[in-house]
Amino acid sequence: MILVCGEALIDLFVGPPEGTEMPARAVAGGSPFNVAIGLARQGARSAFLGGISRDRFGVLLADILAREGVDTRFIVRTDRLSTLSAIATAPDGQPSYSFHGELAADRSLAAEDLPARLPDEVRALTFGSYTMVVEPVGSAYAMLAEREKGRRVISVDPNVRPTVISDMKRWGAAAERFYRCATLVKASDEDVRAAFGPGTALADAAAYWRGYGAKLVVITRGAEGAIAFGAAGTLEVPGRKVSVRDTVGAGDTFHAALLARLAATGRLDEAAIAGLDREALGDLLAYATAAASVTITRRGADLPHRTDVEAVLAQDAASPCAVNCGLA
Repeated sequence: MILVCGEALIDLFVGPPEGTEMPARAVAGGSPFNVAIGLARQGARSAFLGGISRDRFGVLLADILAREGVDTRFIVRTDRLSTLSAIATAPDGQPSYSFHGELAADRSLAAEDLPARLPDEVRALTFGSYTMVVEPVGSAYAMLAEREKGRRVISVDPNVRPTVISDMKRWGAAAERFYRCATLVKASDEDVRAAFGPGTALADAAAYWRGYGAKLVVITRGAEGAIAFGAAGTLEVPGRKVSVRDTVGAGDTFHAALLARLAATGRLDEAAIAGLDREALGDLLAYATAAASVTITRRGADLPHRTDVEAVLAQDAASPCAVNCGLA
């Protein structure tokens, strides 16, 4: 089982004003929420640990997790309201976010809400996005990561959100607590630019994370595909040529697919991740890239099932091709 720690919220997809009205569509979301569902759809057992409101939105979020087959026993229910995230999508499919969640349910989880002991079936934990850096939830999750380091795989996706905390020094200091515990870091080139500056080389960012002990760093690069840095060296895979609807949830899909593939191939432990050879690493990246390529052909964060990814890979086997898909 993979325990996903972080926010579950409501995404409001907003369009341009029409007269005096602004059209909007409300859907369940949040990067960790998506990862938990993505794992379940990929056939990996997943559970969700986070604060979820008892309001109408929170009921929806908890119900969707349960319906998707995510274990909900670690959810902490609260009377605080659900966070709302307004998303506007640019013509190229890239989303911009603004978050409305001060003192909301997903930020309220505290150290006393953590399970005193995780069951042995939990083989990995994931952390990501703004719940790593806002309080009290950030310190609570950091405590959990520090407690479980060395016992289970720790996977971190910084998923930097400057609209939540614009001070990158503050973000970096808070996120460092998790980098020190990470077995695997999955990031995007956008994360690297936001966290380290626009001129930062991806190899330098990877060296920073590996310097804290990460055994594998994978950075997605939009239409250019992804690049991995590990003991076997540096390995790049190209993007895929698909018709992009939008890129919402592509990075979450990639993260979930990485972990699901590691679990399916018997490599979801620190030693195995540290020892990935180039063939295994190539397989891992190809699978995650294929998964993300499905998501970006769909509207919103509609993550693929394992059969969807297998169908894409089967097409590759019949007619290999590889260029240009958007990963976030």
